[in-house]
This record gives sequence, structure tokens and C-alpha cells, in this order.
Amino acid sequence: MTASIAPQAAETAGDHRTADTAPVSLGRILVALDASEHANRALDEAIRLAKSADGVVTGIHAYAAALHDRRFKMMEGGLPERYLEEEEMGYQREVHDDLISRGLNIISDSYHDAGQAACQAAGVLFKRLSPEGKNYAQVVAAARSGEYDVLAVGALGLGAVPGSLIGTVAERVVRRSPIDTFVVRDPRRAVGDGPIVVGIDGSPLSYGGLMTALDLAARTGAAVHAVAAYDPYYHYVAFNKIAGVLSEEAGKVFRFKEQEQLHEELIDDGIAKIYQSHLEVAETIADDLGVKISTKLLDGKPYKAVLGYLETVGASLLVVGKTGVHADDELDIGGNAENLLRQAPCHIWLTQTIYTPPLDVVASETVSWSVEAEKKISRAPEFVRDMARRMVLRHTQKLGHTFVTSDIVDEVMGKAMPGFAGNDAGADRELTWSEAAEKLLATVADAAVADNIRLRAVKRARRDHSATVMPKHVTPFLDLADSERPAWSAAALARVVKVPQMVRETVKAGIEDLALERGLKDITLELAEEGVAEARKAMCPVPAPEDEGTDEISDQNGDEDQSGAAASALSADHPVTWTDAAESRLARVPEGIMREMTRQRVENMARQTGAESVTLDLLEEKYAGWAKGSEKRQAEMAWDPAAATRVERIPDFIRPMVVSEIERCARALGLDIVNGAAIDKAAESWESLGAFHSESAPGQYKN
Repeated sequence: MTASIAPQAAETAGDHRTADTAPVSLGRILVALDASEHANRALDEAIRLAKSADGVVTGIHAYAAALHDRRFKMMEGGLPERYLEEEEMGYQREVHDDLISRGLNIISDSYHDAGQAACQAAGVLFKRLSPEGKNYAQVVAAARSGEYDVLAVGALGLGAVPGSLIGTVAERVVRRSPIDTFVVRDPRRAVGDGPIVVGIDGSPLSYGGLMTALDLAARTGAAVHAVAAYDPYYHYVAFNKIAGVLSEEAGKVFRFKEQEQLHEELIDDGIAKIYQSHLEVAETIADDLGVKISTKLLDGKPYKAVLGYLETVGASLLVVGKTGVHADDELDIGGNAENLLRQAPCHIWLTQTIYTPPLDVVASETVSWSVEAEKKISRAPEFVRDMARRMVLRHTQKLGHTFVTSDIVDEVMGKAMPGFAGNDAGADRELTWSEAAEKLLATVADAAVADNIRLRAVKRARRDHSATVMPKHVTPFLDLADSERPAWSAAALARVVKVPQMVRETVKAGIEDLALERGLKDITLELAEEGVAEARKAMCPVPAPEDEGTDEISDQNGDEDQSGAAASALSADHPVTWTDAAESRLARVPEGIMREMTRQRVENMARQTGAESVTLDLLEEKYAGWAKGSEKRQAEMAWDPAAATRVERIPDFIRPMVVSEIERCARALGLDIVNGAAIDKAAESWESLGAFHSESAPGQYKN
């Protein structure tokens, strides 16, 4: 991050309305003060951001004098007998009036004095705002005045007690605030102590959040992670529930089976690709600004998936749109935003500024649709129709067309939704349940919850292309119920931590399956070692045929073939550290399986050479070896433009090798032209097997 990003629309002289385009201005920050730890951290962060933008901080503290006066008058009749003389009561009224008129002002001034001292120390201009009235109402009124760009509040105030998630004042303010709101959730941490995570759902608000996140990162030195989360299980459960109450005749009238199949196609593959396309747009936006970001597609209940990611990466700030892609005009805050507001372990920035990617602006203004194409796109379920439309527009523009025809819709949506054109999805096959999975489900006492978990587990098994529902398909959803799961010993957990991250969850699920199948309630180190050994055995590569020519693409530095990287790394008993320079260089490799496999290969090299850490020189040495092998590789097949664009993000030194492997996959799939499906299949295979070079695993792409 080298420079902040200037707001797209600055206010004109005399115009006090805030710009509604991102990134939000940091020139006028309003901070709610109450001397609590959360409010003090909000003040510190506001000062830091305002200083970076030559801005002004305004502190606000409201005092409810009229409320206190009314309550005193209501209490007069219940005072002790000695106060019931008129003279004494008159005196008490004078004292209380003086307390109300002067005391509350003194308290408010003390908050402002502390704020002003902090601002003066930082060289930031400080202003005071001390309105009379209900605290939340006065803060909201100030936010609505048009005088401020951002509101900073603490999630909890002086009334916080253990177990509190968010204070009533903070929640009321957040719901009603018309401007970007920064909520401090952990007073011990500053923005930048961990990465800034931004949620992307394809809406202008989410891209507005991205622009603001990039700006904040430039000012704080934080990395930016963009995530998109979707739930592939909800609609499967919903359709099965609906099917249970529809009569056969009603099912025919509503063409239920056809609709179910259409949603299945979309949810199995299409939504993932749509949300992945949003992340790719986010990556393009950042690239155009000269910034590299990490992206991650998450599946599951969106807010829960994001919460898990925040914990995993140690985020310092989450930036999300206050409402999401499905919001209507009456919605004050989206469901996912509301849950994240209450449960996020880090600070949260709820944005209300928008940004529309230039590609979408140009496409919407220059491209028109045929009647047939409009009818075709209308077949997509309503809740993703707008996203699907944008995908088609982007593809049409890339092809150089200005008119969308039905064949273009079929091409784009056919990749996202197999069978879209003809709606030829196959009927669901029945899955068997393992005994251990059945026993695990039986621990759920609530029948309704158990049925919900059963359907989700079936869906997860189908996504794994498994003919049997295993415990690993059930356990991800047991947080919906109070079911017992195997307890991990500290030694067992420590052993699993040594497993490479790219296969760690798979190995952990396998170990839990072993425990459940044997009826064990505790996972010991011995069981963990057994599970790791089983995983290593499953990942061991098939020896490469001599005539496959693996020498030219095997590692030039003496370590094992890449197809065995995950298996050999499972046996590594000591971690290898990375220098900051090496980590920064590695970050240029696209996040996901490619980066993880690169990390493992380099660490294996470090172990074999006796190095305790990966330095930039060691990493460059490894890259040079790969570049030497890549020099001998040339593309042999035709590529469609979209697929070619995707691989351009792969670093030059390894791109020819990756292209060669993807072409192997395309040929295995019977394709004449390499398309996105071949890339997706290849990546899926690499991730599931922990293997890259297919010479050592014949048939790898056919499974």
C-alpha cells in the first residue's frame, strides 16, 4: 500500500452533504464519547485517520437533563419523611436543578477536554458537540445533519457487563445512521494490527466497501483480504421441505421438479462461479490501483463463514455494506451485517458509500439485449438474476459485442449452470449413510434440527461426489444443535497443526471420522498419528512412468516431485519460518492451492538444505529452478479468451508449467478448446490430491 485513494466525489464549497461514492471521505469524523475503553479506542482511531486526511474530529456527548428532571419529580412523593417539608423540598429541587444544569455539563465537558487533549497532541483539529436529549437520538441527528462523513462509536459503553455483545445505544445508532459507521469491538487492538477483510457480494455497496478498505489499508499499512460467502445448502433444504407439503398436482402446476433441478444446477456450481466472478472484479479493481489483495470464496451460512475467516486470519477490521445485494428500501441493516455487528471479533466498518466498477458502467450503458436473451436470462432464479445479468454483460463486452443474444447467455450461463440451456439436470441419486454418520446424527435431540442437518449433510456429500454420507459431511452442521463431538487432546491438536494448511481440514475430518467410527469420545495423539498416516498413504503418488519425461519438470533443487508435496509435508515435524521479504514475494502467487503448494515446495527445499527460515534469496533460487523447467513448455491447444485471462495472473516463471497441466486436464475432459471448466477441474484435482504434475498420477483428471 503506497498511497491513499482520493474520494471520487468531493463536496463542493457550501455543500454539506456527504458524497455517496467510495472511498468515503475521512475529512469530518464524528466520535461518540463516554470515557469507556471502547469509546477511547474509537477516538484514537478517528484521530489517526483524520490526521492522515488533514481532517477534523468532532466529539459528541449528549446529556438528558430533561429526562433526569422528570425522573426526580416522579420520585418526590417517595422521598423520606424529613424531605416532605415544603421548605426542604424546595431546597432539594434547587440542588437537583443545579446538578442537572451544571453537573451534566461538567461531565460532558470533561469528556471533550480529554478528546481535545488527544487531538492537540496529534495535531488534529477538535470540535465539541454537546446536545441535550436522548444519547442515541442526538448522535443519529448529528449523523443525519450532513456535516459528517464517518461516525465512530464503541460497541459497548460504561454499562458493559460480561457477555455483552453490543450496547443498546450503539445498536440503535448503527441502525439509524445514514453515513459510514465505524464500530470498535476490541479496545485493545488498532486497525492495522491484522488484515482488513472486506465482504464482497457484487453490490455497489460491497465494491464501495472495497474502495474504502483499500483506502484505509493505505493509511494504516494493513493487507486487504476480499471474501465472498454463499450458502449452497439452504435452497436444497428449502426445496426438500417444500416438496414434502406439495401434492402431486400442485407440484406439476408449479413445475416444481424443473425448478428444483434449475436451482440445483445453480447452487452446485453457478453461485460459486458468480461469487468468484465478484472476487475477480474486486481483484481487477485493486490491480488497476496498483494494489495486490488476497481473495477467498467461502461456503456455508455467510455470516458464520466470515466469522470463521476473521478468526483464522486475525483480522483487525471487517468492512461490509450495511445492507446487501438483496436489500429493499425499507431495510435498515442486512441480516449478515447485523449478525457480524454483534459477533465479529474485530472492529467493523458498515459502509453506505457505493462504487460501480467501470466495466459494469460501460457495459450497462453500451450493451443492449435481444428479446430472446431477456427471456433466457429471466430463467435464472430471481435472487441471482441481477448477478447473472452482470456476468453476461461483462462477457459480451469482452467479446467486443454491443448486443446480447441468447447464444451468449447460453455460453455464459452454461458454464455457471450446467444444463442451463436445456435444463437437463439429472435426477438426484440416493446416497447411503455410514453407520458412524447415522450415530452422529442420532445425537441431535431436536427432530426438526436433525432433519435440517440430514439434508445439509446429503448436500455436502453430493458436492464431494461421495456415494456415502460420512461423519465429515455431518460435523460441519452440528453447531445447529447441542450434539457431542469427539474432544481433541492438546497433543493431538498440536500434531494436526503441523499438517500443511491446504490439507489440514481434510486430515482433521478424517481423524474425527476414525474416532466416530470406533465410538471414541476422545482423540488422542496416537489416533491423530494414525489419521495422519492414513492421509499420507492416500496422498502418496503413483510412480511416474519412465517415458513421461518428468525430469524436465521435476524440481531443479533436488527435492521430491511436486505430486508428493502434500504427502511429504505431512511428515515434517518442524515448522519453517519465512522472512517478511519472502512472504511479500510469495503473496504475488494467486491465493489458494497454487500459493499453498508453492509454500510447501519451498519449505521442503529449506528443510532439505538445513535452512531454518525461507529467505528471499532461497525463494528466488527455487523460482529460478521452476523457470528453467517452464522454459521447455509451450501452449499446444487453443484457449478461449476468458480462460486465457485467468491464467495471466499466474507468475511468469511457472505459468507455462501450469498451462501445460491445464491442457492435460482439458484433453482428459475431451475438450478441443481450453475453457474455464478445465481450469476449475484442474485446480479441484490439485487441491484434493495435493498433487500438481499429472505424469505421476495417471487418470488424475478423469476422477
